[in-house]
Amino acid sequence: MAEQPERTEYHPTIKEMPTSERPRERLIHYGASALSTAELLAIILRAGLKGQNVLELAQALLVRFGGLRGLARADARELAATKGVGEAKASQVLAALELGKRLSLESPADRPQIQSPRDVVNLLQGDMALLEQEHLRILLLDAKNRVQAVKTVYVGRLDGVDVRLGDLFREAVRAGAAAMVVAHNHPSGDPTPSPEDVRITEQMRQAGDLLGIALLDHVIIGSHRYVSLKERGLGF
Repeated sequence: MAEQPERTEYHPTIKEMPTSERPRERLIHYGASALSTAELLAIILRAGLKGQNVLELAQALLVRFGGLRGLARADARELAATKGVGEAKASQVLAALELGKRLSLESPADRPQIQSPRDVVNLLQGDMALLEQEHLRILLLDAKNRVQAVKTVYVGRLDGVDVRLGDLFREAVRAGAAAMVVAHNHPSGDPTPSPEDVRITEQMRQAGDLLGIALLDHVIIGSHRYVSLKERGLGF
Protein backbone atom coordinates (compact mmCIF):
# COMPACT_ATOMS: atom_id res chain seq x y z
CA MET A 1 0.00 0.00 0.00
CA ALA A 2 1.40 3.36 -1.00
CA GLU A 3 2.32 5.62 1.90
CA GLN A 4 -0.16 8.44 2.39
CA PRO A 5 1.33 11.94 2.30
CA GLU A 6 1.37 13.70 5.65
CA ARG A 7 -1.45 16.16 6.02
CA THR A 8 -0.61 19.66 7.13
CA GLU A 9 -3.00 21.83 9.06
CA TYR A 10 -4.34 24.74 7.04
CA HIS A 11 -4.07 28.18 8.61
CA PRO A 12 -6.37 30.75 6.96
CA THR A 13 -4.97 34.23 6.57
CA ILE A 14 -6.80 37.18 8.10
CA LYS A 15 -8.01 38.19 4.62
CA GLU A 16 -9.55 34.75 4.19
CA MET A 17 -11.50 35.05 7.45
CA PRO A 18 -15.10 36.32 7.35
CA THR A 19 -15.18 40.10 7.57
CA SER A 20 -17.10 39.93 10.84
CA GLU A 21 -14.22 37.99 12.45
CA ARG A 22 -11.31 40.17 11.33
CA PRO A 23 -9.83 42.15 14.26
CA ARG A 24 -9.58 45.47 12.43
CA GLU A 25 -13.13 45.35 11.12
CA ARG A 26 -14.44 44.26 14.52
CA LEU A 27 -12.75 47.24 16.15
CA ILE A 28 -14.30 49.66 13.67
CA HIS A 29 -17.80 48.24 14.07
CA TYR A 30 -17.87 47.37 17.77
CA GLY A 31 -15.15 49.48 19.38
CA ALA A 32 -11.78 48.54 20.85
CA SER A 33 -13.26 47.37 24.15
CA ALA A 34 -15.10 44.55 22.36
CA LEU A 35 -11.84 42.95 21.18
CA SER A 36 -9.77 40.39 23.04
CA THR A 37 -6.19 41.17 24.02
CA ALA A 38 -4.94 38.89 21.23
CA GLU A 39 -7.08 40.73 18.65
CA LEU A 40 -5.78 44.13 19.76
CA LEU A 41 -2.21 42.84 19.63
CA ALA A 42 -2.86 41.39 16.17
CA ILE A 43 -3.85 44.83 14.88
CA ILE A 44 -0.53 46.24 16.13
CA LEU A 45 1.47 43.37 14.59
CA ARG A 46 -0.43 43.75 11.27
CA ALA A 47 0.89 40.56 9.65
CA GLY A 48 1.74 37.00 10.60
CA LEU A 49 4.03 34.59 8.82
CA LYS A 50 3.73 31.52 6.63
CA GLY A 51 1.66 28.89 8.42
CA GLN A 52 0.64 31.28 11.22
CA ASN A 53 -1.74 34.17 10.72
CA VAL A 54 -1.36 37.35 12.71
CA LEU A 55 -4.02 36.43 15.27
CA GLU A 56 -2.26 33.13 15.98
CA LEU A 57 1.06 34.97 16.24
CA ALA A 58 -0.47 37.38 18.76
CA GLN A 59 -1.83 34.51 20.85
CA ALA A 60 1.54 32.74 20.74
CA LEU A 61 3.32 35.88 21.96
CA LEU A 62 0.92 36.30 24.88
CA VAL A 63 1.49 32.69 25.91
CA ARG A 64 5.26 32.87 25.54
CA PHE A 65 5.71 36.09 27.51
CA GLY A 66 2.99 35.53 30.08
CA GLY A 67 0.42 38.08 28.92
CA LEU A 68 0.63 41.85 28.59
CA ARG A 69 2.70 42.30 31.76
CA GLY A 70 5.30 39.91 30.41
CA LEU A 71 5.35 41.65 27.04
CA ALA A 72 5.74 45.04 28.73
CA ARG A 73 8.80 43.69 30.63
CA ALA A 74 10.31 41.96 27.60
CA ASP A 75 13.67 43.04 26.30
CA ALA A 76 13.39 44.56 22.82
CA ARG A 77 16.05 42.22 21.43
CA GLU A 78 14.36 39.16 22.90
CA LEU A 79 11.02 40.16 21.43
CA ALA A 80 12.54 40.98 18.05
CA ALA A 81 14.28 37.59 17.96
CA THR A 82 10.94 35.77 18.27
CA LYS A 83 9.96 34.04 15.04
CA GLY A 84 7.57 36.18 13.04
CA VAL A 85 8.27 39.40 14.95
CA GLY A 86 11.50 41.19 14.03
CA GLU A 87 12.64 44.66 15.02
CA ALA A 88 9.80 46.61 13.37
CA LYS A 89 6.98 44.66 15.04
CA ALA A 90 8.81 44.53 18.37
CA SER A 91 9.13 48.32 18.29
CA GLN A 92 5.44 48.73 17.49
CA VAL A 93 4.37 46.47 20.35
CA LEU A 94 6.64 48.04 22.96
CA ALA A 95 5.73 51.56 21.83
CA ALA A 96 2.01 50.81 22.17
CA LEU A 97 2.48 49.34 25.64
CA GLU A 98 4.54 52.34 26.76
CA LEU A 99 1.82 54.70 25.52
CA GLY A 100 -0.67 52.78 27.65
CA LYS A 101 1.55 53.21 30.71
CA ARG A 102 1.93 56.94 30.11
CA LEU A 103 -1.79 57.42 29.51
CA SER A 104 -2.53 55.93 32.92
CA LEU A 105 -0.52 58.76 34.49
CA GLU A 106 -1.64 61.52 32.10
CA SER A 107 -4.59 63.01 33.96
CA PRO A 108 -3.87 64.12 37.56
CA ALA A 109 -7.40 63.18 38.63
CA ASP A 110 -6.91 59.64 37.34
CA ARG A 111 -3.48 59.07 38.85
CA PRO A 112 -3.28 56.53 41.68
CA GLN A 113 -2.93 58.12 45.10
CA ILE A 114 -0.58 56.67 47.69
CA GLN A 115 -2.20 56.66 51.13
CA SER A 116 -0.72 53.47 52.57
CA PRO A 117 1.89 50.79 51.83
CA ARG A 118 -0.92 48.65 50.42
CA ASP A 119 -1.44 51.24 47.66
CA VAL A 120 2.22 50.86 46.70
CA VAL A 121 1.91 47.08 46.67
CA ASN A 122 -1.28 47.16 44.59
CA LEU A 123 0.52 49.29 42.03
CA LEU A 124 3.78 47.34 41.82
CA GLN A 125 3.49 43.80 43.17
CA GLY A 126 1.96 42.20 40.08
CA ASP A 127 5.08 43.11 38.16
CA MET A 128 7.88 43.20 40.73
CA ALA A 129 7.03 39.94 42.50
CA LEU A 130 7.91 38.07 39.28
CA LEU A 131 11.28 39.68 38.66
CA GLU A 132 14.33 37.42 38.92
CA GLN A 133 16.66 40.24 39.98
CA GLU A 134 16.27 42.97 42.54
CA HIS A 135 14.85 46.17 41.09
CA LEU A 136 14.73 49.44 43.00
CA ARG A 137 12.00 51.81 41.85
CA ILE A 138 10.91 55.23 42.96
CA LEU A 139 7.36 56.56 42.88
CA LEU A 140 7.38 60.31 42.35
CA LEU A 141 4.42 62.00 44.04
CA ASP A 142 2.78 65.41 43.88
CA ALA A 143 1.59 67.43 46.89
CA LYS A 144 -1.52 65.21 47.16
CA ASN A 145 0.56 62.02 47.00
CA ARG A 146 -0.69 61.22 43.50
CA VAL A 147 1.78 59.27 41.36
CA GLN A 148 3.52 61.42 38.78
CA ALA A 149 5.85 58.71 37.51
CA VAL A 150 7.47 55.39 38.38
CA LYS A 151 11.17 55.06 37.62
CA THR A 152 13.52 52.07 37.84
CA VAL A 153 16.79 53.32 39.32
CA TYR A 154 18.79 50.15 40.02
CA VAL A 155 18.80 46.54 38.87
CA GLY A 156 20.82 44.03 40.87
CA ARG A 157 21.44 43.16 44.51
CA LEU A 158 21.24 46.31 46.59
CA ASP A 159 23.81 45.04 49.07
CA GLY A 160 26.19 44.57 46.17
CA VAL A 161 26.04 48.09 44.75
CA ASP A 162 26.80 51.52 46.04
CA VAL A 163 23.40 53.23 45.87
CA ARG A 164 24.10 56.82 44.91
CA LEU A 165 21.59 59.15 46.51
CA GLY A 166 21.96 61.59 43.63
CA ASP A 167 20.58 58.96 41.23
CA LEU A 168 17.56 58.44 43.46
CA PHE A 169 16.68 62.10 43.84
CA ARG A 170 17.67 63.45 40.41
CA GLU A 171 14.39 62.44 38.77
CA ALA A 172 12.42 63.71 41.76
CA VAL A 173 14.07 67.13 41.52
CA ARG A 174 13.50 67.31 37.75
CA ALA A 175 9.82 66.40 38.14
CA GLY A 176 9.32 68.84 40.97
CA ALA A 177 8.05 65.98 43.13
CA ALA A 178 6.83 66.87 46.60
CA ALA A 179 7.46 63.38 47.94
CA MET A 180 8.58 59.93 46.91
CA VAL A 181 8.25 56.29 47.85
CA VAL A 182 11.02 53.77 47.28
CA ALA A 183 10.22 50.13 46.57
CA HIS A 184 12.33 47.12 45.78
CA ASN A 185 11.69 43.41 45.47
CA HIS A 186 13.31 40.34 47.03
CA PRO A 187 13.38 37.61 44.34
CA SER A 188 13.57 35.00 47.10
CA GLY A 189 9.98 35.90 47.96
CA ASP A 190 10.88 36.79 51.55
CA PRO A 191 10.48 40.56 52.09
CA THR A 192 12.31 40.63 55.45
CA PRO A 193 14.53 43.76 55.47
CA SER A 194 18.28 43.28 55.63
CA PRO A 195 20.57 45.56 57.67
CA GLU A 196 21.63 47.08 54.34
CA ASP A 197 18.00 47.85 53.48
CA VAL A 198 17.64 49.73 56.77
CA ARG A 199 20.92 51.61 56.30
CA ILE A 200 20.00 52.72 52.78
CA THR A 201 16.55 53.80 53.95
CA GLU A 202 18.01 56.01 56.66
CA GLN A 203 20.38 57.63 54.18
CA MET A 204 17.55 58.26 51.71
CA ARG A 205 15.33 59.78 54.39
CA GLN A 206 18.09 62.14 55.52
CA ALA A 207 18.85 63.20 51.94
CA GLY A 208 15.16 63.80 51.30
CA ASP A 209 14.93 66.02 54.37
CA LEU A 210 17.82 68.15 53.07
CA LEU A 211 16.25 68.47 49.59
CA GLY A 212 12.73 69.10 50.81
CA ILE A 213 11.43 65.90 49.19
CA ALA A 214 9.79 63.70 51.79
CA LEU A 215 10.55 59.98 51.71
CA LEU A 216 7.15 58.58 52.68
CA ASP A 217 8.12 54.92 52.80
CA HIS A 218 10.41 52.17 51.61
CA VAL A 219 8.42 49.07 50.71
CA ILE A 220 9.99 45.66 50.14
CA ILE A 221 7.94 43.36 47.92
CA GLY A 222 8.01 39.57 48.16
CA SER A 223 5.99 36.92 46.38
CA HIS A 224 2.86 37.13 48.55
CA ARG A 225 3.97 39.50 51.33
CA TYR A 226 5.47 42.91 51.75
CA VAL A 227 7.17 44.95 54.46
CA SER A 228 6.83 48.68 55.02
CA LEU A 229 9.97 49.98 56.71
CA LYS A 230 8.02 53.09 57.74
CA GLU A 231 5.44 50.97 59.58
CA ARG A 232 8.23 49.09 61.37
CA GLY A 233 10.17 52.24 62.19
CA LEU A 234 13.25 50.99 60.36
CA GLY A 235 15.30 53.85 58.98
CA PHE A 236 12.59 56.40 59.83
